[in-house]
Amino acid sequence: MKNNVVVVGSQWGDEGKGKIVDWLSREADIIVRFQGGHNAGHTLVVDGITYKLRLLPSGIVRKNKISVIGNGVVVDPWALLEEIKEIKSKGIAVDENNLILAETASLILPFHQEMDAIREDAAGKSKIGTTRRGIGPAYEDKVGRRSIRVMDLISENNLDSRLEAALIHHNAIRKGLGKKIFEKNKLKEDLLKIAPEILKYSKPVWKKIDEFKSKRKKILFEGAQGILLDVDHGTYPFVTSSNTVASSAATGTGCGPNTINYVLGITKAYTTRVGEGPFPTELKDKIGEILGVRGKEFGTVTSRKRRCGWFDGVLVRQTIKISGIDGIALTKLDVLDELDEIKMCVKYEVNGEEVDYLPAAVDDQLKVKPIYKNFPGWKQKTQGIRNMRDLPDNAKNYIHAIEDFIGAKISSISTSPERDDTILLEDPFNK
Repeated sequence: MKNNVVVVGSQWGDEGKGKIVDWLSREADIIVRFQGGHNAGHTLVVDGITYKLRLLPSGIVRKNKISVIGNGVVVDPWALLEEIKEIKSKGIAVDENNLILAETASLILPFHQEMDAIREDAAGKSKIGTTRRGIGPAYEDKVGRRSIRVMDLISENNLDSRLEAALIHHNAIRKGLGKKIFEKNKLKEDLLKIAPEILKYSKPVWKKIDEFKSKRKKILFEGAQGILLDVDHGTYPFVTSSNTVASSAATGTGCGPNTINYVLGITKAYTTRVGEGPFPTELKDKIGEILGVRGKEFGTVTSRKRRCGWFDGVLVRQTIKISGIDGIALTKLDVLDELDEIKMCVKYEVNGEEVDYLPAAVDDQLKVKPIYKNFPGWKQKTQGIRNMRDLPDNAKNYIHAIEDFIGAKISSISTSPERDDTILLEDPFNK
């Protein structure tokens, strides 16, 4: 029996992790977010009600589950409280009994968001395409040992000195860019006002995870974004500011890698990307528009239109190796239902040479030409199908071809946003 499962996105994010995590959390006892911030959104549709989550783990919508925000997450405290308020308004209970926030999690503050926007605007054509939520600057402060952490809200004197240290750094940059310096006192006052609401969720997450393990609880670790946005392994510099690979579940919560028993990679049946950066299989034609419209490809957090393209088998095979993925949850198969022909990228050409992986240099990534294998479409409705035998033969052939090429088992197939419209082939918790 596999007690602990990590869910990661195997592409550039937006693969449908929210639904899969919610679906898996029926069996899990504990659901944990381990990296990212409120720049990554998960959309859940449960009994006709849509929940848009940004910081809260997807398990929050289920009764008798404990949701955890780990130390690897950067937390905008106002955004968190607003999200809790929003989810409560839809009848979901959220309190200190079912939500735990790591006392060592770093906070995203208004000057982080301003710095994010200042730098994106100054970059012009070289912009990264961030969500301007302050994620990058908050992670920079964490690495630079300037962070204000959840625990710092306990003491006014400590909060004052921590803010002073952070603003010495930020105001020097702001002055250099001709921007007004950021005043400390109003921010300190605002933080102290919300401190009791934030601190009531605060606990040592590493200790709680150890307790859950000793009680043989089933833990579901939930990643944000996708592996191709990993700061080390993604399409750098067009990446996020954290490690999105499965091993971050250990560092982002304070448990050893032996805690992880199964890695599930969420994989869309085609490919999408939000923001700037290389995208070898991008379609800027009518097919790309069809995928975007049928797949409702707009960001949960920013509502930005997603770029769409064919399934990139080369990239998914690469992320499977990088993240140690055991099984794939294939999502949005139904979006392909109306297409006459479907393509899968099986090789790249760079500077006239064939390669079987994505080069590390961004200049080479931008030169990549995809080499495709073609498959006939099935031209039948797959939406809502819950059994493999009921799928059209051409859909089965496409699924088996993906499985063979990427070298990982497809453990489930999602055929609509609804929770139960899922074909289960292998249960990660009971493999």
